Amino acid sequence: MITFKTNYGSFSVELDNEKAPITSKNFLDYVNSGFYNGTIFHRVINGFMIQGGGFNEDMSQKETKAPIENESKNGLKNSSYSIAMARTSIPNSATSQFFINVADNTFLDYPGQDGVGYCVFGKITEGIETIDKIKNVETGNHPSGHQDVPLSPVIIEEVTS
Repeated sequence: MITFKTNYGSFSVELDNEKAPITSKNFLDYVNSGFYNGTIFHRVINGFMIQGGGFNEDMSQKETKAPIENESKNGLKNSSYSIAMARTSIPNSATSQFFINVADNTFLDYPGQDGVGYCVFGKITEGIETIDKIKNVETGNHPSGHQDVPLSPVIIEEVTS
């Protein structure tokens, strides 16, 4: 069980080590190193997802470990309140960034629109009301060029396992 403490409240995530062992271990390594403490949810799209795990409050990107293998063929679905790895258009490019689905995003399931999909590796088990608060924040464009950025930072204060 992983617990997130944010400035909007707390929530807990249960990892699926059996179906997503590489991804779960990668995420847990970032958690245990304190990597996520002080990062933000930098992209929030109500009706889709909330994304975090890679940027500081000033929108500077954190240095990450090497990318991991995409385990999107594991049978887990991008359903509401599941957690998945963010990646670029390159299938095996996930590092630290993750997103929490706030809708059933079946188009992200394997094989997805790109033949690969996005790897789900767990689900929210407590604090859904916190996720619902975050998904409703006001967003806009950031001078760095990022879109859908919360106008008032959503800070991940601490993540513990």
